[in-house]
Amino acid sequence: MATHVKALTSPYPGSKVERRPVPQEKVSWSVEWPEYQPVEYTAPSVLAQPPWADPPQSNEDFCPKYNALDGQVERTSFEGTYEVIDGWPRNPMGRTGIIGRGLLGRWGPNHAADPIITRWKRSTAGEKVQYSETGKPVLQFVSIQRKDCGQWAIPGGMVDPGELVTATLRREFCEEALNSLESSGEEPDTEQRIQSLFSQEHLPVYRGYVDDPRNTDNAWMETQAVNYHDETGHILDRLALQAGDDAGKVQWVDVSGSCSLYANHAQFLQIVAEKRGAHW
Repeated sequence: MATHVKALTSPYPGSKVERRPVPQEKVSWSVEWPEYQPVEYTAPSVLAQPPWADPPQSNEDFCPKYNALDGQVERTSFEGTYEVIDGWPRNPMGRTGIIGRGLLGRWGPNHAADPIITRWKRSTAGEKVQYSETGKPVLQFVSIQRKDCGQWAIPGGMVDPGELVTATLRREFCEEALNSLESSGEEPDTEQRIQSLFSQEHLPVYRGYVDDPRNTDNAWMETQAVNYHDETGHILDRLALQAGDDAGKVQWVDVSGSCSLYANHAQFLQIVAEKRGAHW
């Protein structure tokens, strides 16, 4: 997948901070660039040291074990061993024009999970809808509109320390697309349907670095994207979508090459469409 397109955009999300411009030919650390002077920025929300964030590097008691499982915090990277220069972890995909952590809580890799929940688009008669030009059936996926930037996205989120990624996938879908934190008076079989969806065979889609606008030279996003597909639609048709705290809206969206989504999400959907034999 392409690296460092969205991770080079300015201003940095949620701020007026402009990145040091980095031309594509100088993104790689293997290219000598002695004049490189990135801007330093860590968001106030991270500096407040919430439970999900590391302390500052200047904290004498902070001795992270990079490229390893550090207590319950996973500091290994899907991309292999990353460099640590003078105690600072280095983004394995290259320069971003900014140092510090930005909006990210962890120095080094910040691990997320993205559940791609799909069904076939069907006509009122219950038949699969086929795209006229390709003759391939059309997939639909559950998409949320992020409150922080207004872009549509897969309803994913961060893996908590010590949490299994399978638990993160289920939790994030329920919180962001079903608003499980607030819902009451649910259908009696809602929990059973969710259990059925997440216990069936799933399709691993992607595991690795994410070209995310929040990335910096010292902190970056990595994810595991997994597809859970309801072949008949009997499970998902009965689940009422409701946006959670981080989502402005939630809805079913047709999967196609015209999807404009947050970070690498459109590329994840292309992989799903190809593996499911769906239109793209």
